[in-house]
Amino acid sequence: MNRLRLSDPDKISGSRLGLQAKQEVHCIMSATASTVSKTDGSAAAANVPRPDHILQVGLGFWASKTLLSAVEMEVFTELARRPENLEQLTGRLGLHPRSARDFLDALVALGFLERNDGVYSNTPAADLYLDKHKPSYVGGIMEMANRRLYSHWSKLTAALRTGEAQSEADASGEHNFAALYADPDRLKVFLHAMTGVSRGANMAIAAKFPWAEFRTVVDMGPAQGDLVVQVASHNQHLSCVGFDLPEVGPIFEEYVQQNGLSDRVRFQGGDFFRDPLPRADVVMMGHILHDWNLDEKQALIRKAYDALPEGGALIAYDAMIDDDRRQNSFGLLMSLNMLIETQGGFDYTGADCMGWMKNAGFRQTRVEHLVGPDSMVVGIK
Repeated sequence: MNRLRLSDPDKISGSRLGLQAKQEVHCIMSATASTVSKTDGSAAAANVPRPDHILQVGLGFWASKTLLSAVEMEVFTELARRPENLEQLTGRLGLHPRSARDFLDALVALGFLERNDGVYSNTPAADLYLDKHKPSYVGGIMEMANRRLYSHWSKLTAALRTGEAQSEADASGEHNFAALYADPDRLKVFLHAMTGVSRGANMAIAAKFPWAEFRTVVDMGPAQGDLVVQVASHNQHLSCVGFDLPEVGPIFEEYVQQNGLSDRVRFQGGDFFRDPLPRADVVMMGHILHDWNLDEKQALIRKAYDALPEGGALIAYDAMIDDDRRQNSFGLLMSLNMLIETQGGFDYTGADCMGWMKNAGFRQTRVEHLVGPDSMVVGIK
């Protein structure tokens, strides 16, 4: 699939991202080449690093907001019904004639739409993952990013200098999750978003962990419930519990019922810092540990240890940072997101988590890659 590169001014023009952008990139490149030529000669100029990557990352918010707005306006859901031409889409989506063609063609250039003989359609990936009516929809995290994270990230510099959250917690003085759980509409959007960002890892855990050795499972902080739903769906012998604050219960139970698993998956309300966990053979924590500071992380791992029998397992997964902290940029950026969104959360390496598990008493630990940036750490009591 061809990707638009900001380093190619002609492609920028051709994809209708704007004459001004083309002129700005030309100016930057020309200035760079001219400066090197004057100081180091033509041979050095031929070997000078190009600013392509700098421009791609620095102006990456252009592409990001274009996709986020497309999800907000349900472009992909509309085109999943049938392909449409420019005039039809302009009317159906409520686009202004000045913006419509550039917006839709930008989505073509970015690899999310196709255009043939003036008719637009979804790419296979966009059709599978960005149509709200498909169970494979991952746009919930995009919806949350558009409503909350995009504006919060504009305050990254303040977070870097103060070490303080820049989300709702910053304004209210209470923990971010307290503010979130107090608003039913925002809570539902958040929990649905967690399903979208976690689906691939959830399916991998359901398929690759040796579930035949176990009978009961507790999911700490299950969000909408997709992890425990995937595990129970693929392993008919398991009995499962989702353990979270009571406000999550109706959303969790609705999702479980939709998946036909109410006979084997139930919800139990509680605070996993204050209340004992239900005892089970396996305790799972998906995208949970990174929300909390070091002391809180270690407390949750100890609580999981106490809820397990001898031979029981703890599964904790996040976007694990590689041990050398050089490769998993998603994990590192997620950690910056935790800086912005939480009062003490941060992402971590597999080695970090194995160390915390061993300190809690787990006799065996291992790290296994799941999908994309996500890996799980397994501890055996």
